[in-house]
Amino acid sequence: MKNSIDLTTRIKEKAFEEGFDAVGIAKVPGSSRIKLRTASLERWLHAGHHAKMEWMKSPRRKDIESMLQGVKSVLAVGLNYYVDTDRTSKDISIAKYGWGKDYHKIIEKKLKKIGKFLETERPNSKWKICVDTSAFLDKAWAEEAGIGWIGKHSNIINSEIGSWMFLGHLLSTEVLEADKPSKAICGECEKCIEACPTKAIEEPFIINSYKCLAYHTLENRDQELPEDIVNKIGNWIAGCDICQDVCPWNQKDIPSTIEPDLQPSEWILNMTKQDLLSWSDSKWKEKLKNSALKRIKPWMWRRNINSVSKNT
Repeated sequence: MKNSIDLTTRIKEKAFEEGFDAVGIAKVPGSSRIKLRTASLERWLHAGHHAKMEWMKSPRRKDIESMLQGVKSVLAVGLNYYVDTDRTSKDISIAKYGWGKDYHKIIEKKLKKIGKFLETERPNSKWKICVDTSAFLDKAWAEEAGIGWIGKHSNIINSEIGSWMFLGHLLSTEVLEADKPSKAICGECEKCIEACPTKAIEEPFIINSYKCLAYHTLENRDQELPEDIVNKIGNWIAGCDICQDVCPWNQKDIPSTIEPDLQPSEWILNMTKQDLLSWSDSKWKEKLKNSALKRIKPWMWRRNINSVSKNT
């Protein structure tokens, strides 16, 4: 017991040293809440709310053992990506998650250092890194590890950081001391539901991707966006922050991230519709080289920008 407590303390200290803002640990298989979240995923998929994101159907998402055989513990970490700054142009908007460099690589690099640290402490242990591209219930395990609760907009909310938080997980075969799971404290607030222009949050915690601006600007590969989406797109050309912008937990005095790689790219702060529409495919590729937004192809950027223009 003493050894596991000591190792748990040092792993958490290492995670904070790497710059993570929220750190917690869950034991596998977790509480009954993990089963409830898994069942909720099944209902969401059965309703077709995943739209064309077929990867969400991966059976591995329902079985943590399929990610790492013999897994005993999950280290959950949160990285604040809020930046307290304004863009010069207001005619188009990009969700805050895409302002800096690719967060997947940032988190993986930090978690790999923690994994290597764990190897030195327990040479026979195994570990695996999971970010949101993994077939893994990342929000459910973040909640289970106590770093935040799942809000009605489906994002993890931390009482200090709000919901401007990237998630990462390190699965381990070591037995570590677990933290208490987070309690959901959104209460009766439904500001996110009320603010969504397309009513994509059909009920608390349930997002219908077919109605979601973020889904259509990031994932939809059709040449034209649906008319009802174009009519409600506002100025969003990549993602959408509306449900997070109105969340009371994001109205607090949230610290601006000091992570160098999450500071906004210059083009993000100064972009205009006219400038972006003039960019060639090669220029788009250059600008998006180290960005999580590179999933949006140049023709999709033009489609999204033109959709915004139709709506203004």
